Amino acid sequence: QVQLVESGGGLVQAGGSLRLSCAASERTFSRYVMGWFRQAPGKEREFVAAISRSVGSIYYADSVKGRFTISRDNAKNTMYLQMNSLKPEDTAVYYCAADLRNTRVTEISEYNYWGQGTQVTVSS
Repeated sequence: QVQLVESGGGLVQAGGSLRLSCAASERTFSRYVMGWFRQAPGKEREFVAAISRSVGSIYYADSVKGRFTISRDNAKNTMYLQMNSLKPEDTAVYYCAADLRNTRVTEISEYNYWGQGTQVTVSS
């Protein structure tokens, strides 16, 4: 059972950048489809980005396309989310998620493993 730990969150001004990391506990990290989700105060958790096992497929929410970049380093058991041109509406707790399946990767229900989340706050 994989364990996930996010890091890299913080406070940044609008237009700034942050890079989130998600470290996985398993050496079989490469077998997992990985995703980033976020939850703003008073809102439901929503999909941000997902990446297939071998980086063959990448998916983004429309709200982050062109600003965020998801990547993974299977040798380091780590996934990343580079966030540029941040906006106040990007403020949320960001969660990484993992699953062995490779279906409906934008759906929260498809992921069985979750990190504890890292707070991202973008000031205007």
